[in-house]
Amino acid sequence: MAVIVEHGPRCGIAALSSALGLPPATYYRVQKTRMLAAADARRPVAPRASPARALGPAERAQVLTVLHEPRFLDLAPAEVFATLLDEGTYHCSARTMYRLLAAQGEARERRAQRRHPHYAAPELLATRSNQLWSWDITKLKGPTTWSWYHLYVLLDVFSRYVVGWMIAPRESAALAERLIATSCERQGILRGQLTLHADRGSSMTSKPVALLLADLGVTKTHSRPHVSNDNPYSEAQFKTLKYRPDFPDRFGSIEHARAHAVDFFAWYNTEHRHTGLGLHTPADVHFGLAEAKRAARAVVLAAAYAATPNRFVRRPPTPAPLPTAAWINPPKLLTSEDAVQ
Repeated sequence: MAVIVEHGPRCGIAALSSALGLPPATYYRVQKTRMLAAADARRPVAPRASPARALGPAERAQVLTVLHEPRFLDLAPAEVFATLLDEGTYHCSARTMYRLLAAQGEARERRAQRRHPHYAAPELLATRSNQLWSWDITKLKGPTTWSWYHLYVLLDVFSRYVVGWMIAPRESAALAERLIATSCERQGILRGQLTLHADRGSSMTSKPVALLLADLGVTKTHSRPHVSNDNPYSEAQFKTLKYRPDFPDRFGSIEHARAHAVDFFAWYNTEHRHTGLGLHTPADVHFGLAEAKRAARAVVLAAAYAATPNRFVRRPPTPAPLPTAAWINPPKLLTSEDAVQ
């Protein structure tokens, strides 16, 4: 394009356009655009006259004074406009009020609003069993529409072992309090040993549960509002429950739901080999049996390698490692700049 514009008059517009495969009209269109732009640059720009109907300086100052009155400080200009009309006063339109405020750098939310506190992400670490539990409540469909049973589950984050569960016809802080107290007693929880994490449901944040945890010496933490992945272990466990092939669409009765839960949690704790646990069961990790079972697996794999080493191309096989830590929201790694500072 630039070649045609610069060299076209010397070489011939038609010949140069043909050589470049462009129509001659391209040259004339660009030339016209350049000429118009040059003419606009030379033409003096006259200052725009103020419309005759515009407010004068005194009137603008008066409107701003009204907008800055204490009773109007947190009202939108449209509300100020309507209030003044009800009082029998008209200064200007609501749109003019907006323009005057924008010229003063005051075009913002004028209403007084509550400032919500900043919730930091909970950063919780478990390096052994009975150090960090998470708990949650999920609904199970009952026999009819809008009928539900509520499943309470307490889960050890490090071992994924379900330390307590209950199915009730309703969600209740008193029932949750009883389940937590029984589970702590069964697991022999000492004061200052356990942190209990939950979301911000009504039962989780209730005063009876908070008082119970204080009496037991259990630290409580909560997820951030509207952040579902702050309680990932309980959510994943509920998904395992509800995606099992034998999970029914509806439960015929609360006894049906409880019988299903008995079978499921027995399988989950003692038979389900969890990928996050080096393919051990939650019970193996929770009760300290996983290390011996991993050593036995290593013996089997060593024998297999000795018998047929050519089947293992890269290296001798080893069992999957056991977990050493389980995090809820692990802290972000420092950048190189932060590390230097």
